[in-house]
Amino acid sequence: MTSESLAEAITRAGSPVELLRNQNWPAFTFPVAPEFTNWRDEQRSWNTTVALMDQSHHMTQLFLGGADLLPLLGTISPNTFATFRPGVAKQLISVNKDGYLIGDGILFYNEDAPEGLVLVGHHILIDWVRYNVEKAEAAGKDVHYRLEANSHMRQGPPTFYRYELQGPFANEVMEKLFAGPVPEVKFFHIGDFTIAGRTVKGLRHGMAGQPGFEFFGPWADSEPVRDAILEAGAEFGIHRVGAKAYSATPLESGWVPTPFPAVFDDDLAEYREWLPAARIGSVAGSLISDDVRDFYLTPYDIGLGRSVRFDHDFHGREALERHAAAPRRRKVTLLWNAEDVAGVVRSQLEPGTPAKFLDFPKARYGLYQMDEVRRGEDLVGISTDAGYIAYEQLYMSLATLDEGIDDGAEVEVVWGENPVSAKDSVDQDHRQVRIRATVAPAPYHEWARTVYRA
Repeated sequence: MTSESLAEAITRAGSPVELLRNQNWPAFTFPVAPEFTNWRDEQRSWNTTVALMDQSHHMTQLFLGGADLLPLLGTISPNTFATFRPGVAKQLISVNKDGYLIGDGILFYNEDAPEGLVLVGHHILIDWVRYNVEKAEAAGKDVHYRLEANSHMRQGPPTFYRYELQGPFANEVMEKLFAGPVPEVKFFHIGDFTIAGRTVKGLRHGMAGQPGFEFFGPWADSEPVRDAILEAGAEFGIHRVGAKAYSATPLESGWVPTPFPAVFDDDLAEYREWLPAARIGSVAGSLISDDVRDFYLTPYDIGLGRSVRFDHDFHGREALERHAAAPRRRKVTLLWNAEDVAGVVRSQLEPGTPAKFLDFPKARYGLYQMDEVRRGEDLVGISTDAGYIAYEQLYMSLATLDEGIDDGAEVEVVWGENPVSAKDSVDQDHRQVRIRATVAPAPYHEWARTVYRA
């Protein structure tokens, strides 16, 4: 029995918005221990000591190869491939014909991998790339892929382990591991290392607002490499980071993890016939509209404009050039008012209908969290990922706001649904509330510490 396609599901539901608002999407839990100590100390560790995050299991991986692969990717992505080469990585993005974002992921050019390139991330962009590779392969192009689902959906171990080492003492841990200085590796470049006698690749980047590396290598080497890192980090207070703490890292790095995919226009009609409806996910939050385009985001709305290069032709280029010339919104952090957050929590302990439950450390209850941001009665943006950061003792969210709303301005996040959707993940008995929030940059760290807390 074949699964229902996205196109069929939209016809059944009546519209994309009705489908995504009411479709069940299982609560996502990272397939590692929820906590190794407690999530508050684990969160604090990447700001105070050093943290080890196991990224081996929760991401989907798409292994890509073939002589025609890079030209194909160039036709569906505004990223440049003019200088893309082994030993580097990039944040790959793709847009529809109107320049709205389909998704993003990290593309590794790993010459040691059999397929050569590996796209890592949520399945949203990966599915779109798979579709285009299949079409090109059917047309006789030299392209191919191998899909590796995350550990919730896959039997057996992954191809690679992936360990993120972050924090103020990350360099000291690495110096002990390498018995000498940490080799200089440029940002988003891949270096070669040896840990516990095993050859290890390391991507230089900073995921949680702190410098560090993402180490990866064959799964067979995962335990000795992990144990060596933990042993080297013991004297520096290393913490293994569990699923709860890890889920909050995007709030600190300023990365919107699952932007709403702009796949509902005419140019992607065949794609919707190809894509199983079960893979599209669900939308949660107070943003209500009959027009699915009101949920769309441009790369510039959420800080991905740096990945755009107009040095080649690609699907959506003309429209994206217009967005680049006149960006409508910008990515920000919203620092939620402590009294209002406390009021939401307090409502769970008082008689009457409570506010929508606010979870700690993350408050996302759909694959795409889309909450209205208002200034007075004016809709001025969308709040996405929301949660609590123990080190700052702040509840916050990543958002995209209309240009002209400056850092320091006060807005309101509309929290809860009205009408309440039919998803199992939303508590049916709740009332909608407004939570005041202060606009801050994304990432927010320096501004919050020098201005907001001053």
